[in-house]
Amino acid sequence: MRLALLPLLLAPLLAPALAQASTLSVCTEASPDGFDVVQYNSLTTTNASADVLMNRLVDFDAASGTLQPSLAQTWDVSPDGLSYSFTLRPDVSFHSTDYFTPSRTLNADDVLFSFQRMLDPAHPWHNVAASGYPHAQSMQLPSLIKSLDKTGEHSLRFTLNYPDATFLATLSMGFASIYSAEYAAQLLAAGTPEALNSQPIGSGPFVFKRFQKDASVRYSANPNYFAGKPAVDNLIFAITPDANVRLQKLRRGECHIALSPKPQDVMAIAGDNSLQSVHTAAFMTAFVGINSQHPPLDQPAVRQAINLAFDKISYLKAVFENSAEAANGPYPPNTWSYAGELPGYAYDPQKALELLKTAGLADGFSTTIWTRPSGSLLNPNPNLGAQLLQADLDKIGIKAEIRVIEWGELIRRAKAGEHDLLFMGWAGDNGDPDNFLTPQFSCASVESGLNFARYCDPQLDQLIADGKRTSDQAQRSQLYKQAQQIIQQQALWLPLAHPTAYALTRKQVQGYQVSPFGRQDFAKVRLAP
Repeated sequence: MRLALLPLLLAPLLAPALAQASTLSVCTEASPDGFDVVQYNSLTTTNASADVLMNRLVDFDAASGTLQPSLAQTWDVSPDGLSYSFTLRPDVSFHSTDYFTPSRTLNADDVLFSFQRMLDPAHPWHNVAASGYPHAQSMQLPSLIKSLDKTGEHSLRFTLNYPDATFLATLSMGFASIYSAEYAAQLLAAGTPEALNSQPIGSGPFVFKRFQKDASVRYSANPNYFAGKPAVDNLIFAITPDANVRLQKLRRGECHIALSPKPQDVMAIAGDNSLQSVHTAAFMTAFVGINSQHPPLDQPAVRQAINLAFDKISYLKAVFENSAEAANGPYPPNTWSYAGELPGYAYDPQKALELLKTAGLADGFSTTIWTRPSGSLLNPNPNLGAQLLQADLDKIGIKAEIRVIEWGELIRRAKAGEHDLLFMGWAGDNGDPDNFLTPQFSCASVESGLNFARYCDPQLDQLIADGKRTSDQAQRSQLYKQAQQIIQQQALWLPLAHPTAYALTRKQVQGYQVSPFGRQDFAKVRLAP
């Protein structure tokens, strides 16, 4: 373990930088998987790449619940919902670094490259992503997008095979970031396309400087950012897996912002005049994914028994210290189409025993519980949560071995379907309820690896698909409620919690807001003297 070494290693690294008011330091909980965001699905990677380095055609504004222009100034949708035409900003510059100097501003060729590499198996960049494109695949973009055409130097048109009410919102997600086609061509000509993952180029508010795994990511402000230079000159992600250490570093002034604090840390700073907490209701769900492809977890009665056996109220009190709301399904309660009328699974170990007996497992069985070593917003105390589940399952004869797996490896192996029971969480990116259903429960997402229940059902898949093909919200809502009913009846998840998203900051931090989607925006953050 290196956790004990991190404060010693990082303190000399960050303290001099913090003497400068123009350097913002953020204590984060894990290293990114890489910086080619389309290859990955973790929020940590999105935060370190898409959120600070890149831009998308449109942005979703959480405060107003609307889509806003970003790289695209304007867009039009055809009456039949099959054609989306975009006009790009003419003044967007890509980053200049010691490994790339752009010769032109962003244009339609960059948008074409960014999507065609994901959509076209024959594209020279398609196979650079060894594990594929999890979001593009789970969102079924290859079958949805019929063509993408350049209609001018700064204009382009997507043509769809069928209407999709979520298409615009999907374009605001991190994986839909726009890359430099010129930089990609340079890497391909040099025979080093893999460098895109370690030496990224974007058009966003910050420019990549260097990454030291498990230590830090360094960025500088983009002086040519089309939305205006950020208020700080430098940005540091101080990678600090232990929440206790993040708080210590915040108190010592080694970090200005500490992400994913433990609930007790929020209470602990109440009397500290130099610190403050910011929060919002998170559009997220913590859950245990149950691998329906692994016997005996392939039996609905067994999955239902696991749900009934877990004392969720005690779990919420111990792990979240009552700072989260109990989850009854995939959706947070503030989601339109939330099926609050569904009964859920109240704690009932006796009924769980009866279900196991019905399934021919009166003597129980053995399984595994996978969890991460360090805490996060959706799993503040991984060890304690796993132990509570283990103890409750033991009461009904299920012997569960806890396996603590480093975050990057856990995600990789879970996407391959190696897990049995998996502590996981999902954050919606754009406020649309489909952002939970398609990635987590569609058949296409089993193949991409994001469907951690590994469940493919034609009826459920059709409900999800039908919900995307109509723009009538009432009709979509009805379809999604039917989908939630199947998800609950099949007990594909053990839903845990809808947390409140907190961050701790020093009082001098101004302009920082917590996103309900877990995204990070440091472009407007200022440090008061």
